[in-house]
Amino acid sequence: MRRLLMIGAVAAGAAAAGFYYKVRPWWKGWGVDPAEAELPLAGDELVPEPTVTDTRGITIDAPPSAIWPWLVQMGYGRGGWYSYDQLDMKGSSADTIVPGWQSISVGDTMPSFPGGGFAVKVVEPEKALVLYLDNKIIEAWRQTEDGVIETPTPGLAFAGAMGERSMPGAFVATWAFALMPQDDRRTRLIERFRLAFDGETPSSKISQPFMGFGVFVMMQRQMVGIRDRAEKLARQQGIPAIVPEAAPELDIEATPVETEQPAPEEATA
Repeated sequence: MRRLLMIGAVAAGAAAAGFYYKVRPWWKGWGVDPAEAELPLAGDELVPEPTVTDTRGITIDAPPSAIWPWLVQMGYGRGGWYSYDQLDMKGSSADTIVPGWQSISVGDTMPSFPGGGFAVKVVEPEKALVLYLDNKIIEAWRQTEDGVIETPTPGLAFAGAMGERSMPGAFVATWAFALMPQDDRRTRLIERFRLAFDGETPSSKISQPFMGFGVFVMMQRQMVGIRDRAEKLARQQGIPAIVPEAAPELDIEATPVETEQPAPEEATA
């Protein structure tokens, strides 16, 4: 029995090491190159010394004007989060642009559940949207008139800020969305999550990487959901999709192949 326990412990340690050194770097920087990961983005200054930083990206065959409306209308009870809705919210994420959800300003709340949500810190139309959460905002959720709030759903929005139960002490977190045009029809959507917290414990060191992977799964699905919706909207707006150029075909008949001919034999007398 003792031998089996030792084998199990070694296997678990190897699996944890493999996850930390192989899998973790992949999902923390999914879809971005090292240069993009180092780019300064709007909202970075709100968490100047992060404990955790994840930057991810995706290329969308659409201009920022076809992407921005989907970002503006995000939120619980609004357009949703375009991820795995059964884990994220009640109902389904919107597949259309809703005019009533297109107004957003600094100081607004982007709801993650009926009782509260992220504070909107940066709004640069068609360029950047930054959401913010800290332990003080979460505490304010509890200070309602009746003292009762609905428990947030354990999905993308709440887990993206790690939530109060995962933080050993005070924390601040930002969730930034940046739109970077590549040309007239193509845009890079970059998402960055920055988190700083106090009082890290041994248990939090173990749980955070695995929780982070769960957040990645939700966010990756979100970015794909935004891409698909934006590209569809761009087509509806008459913006043609980018079709990869096909490799040129070789015209064998039009390209004669020269071969070396043997020299003619000299005539003999």
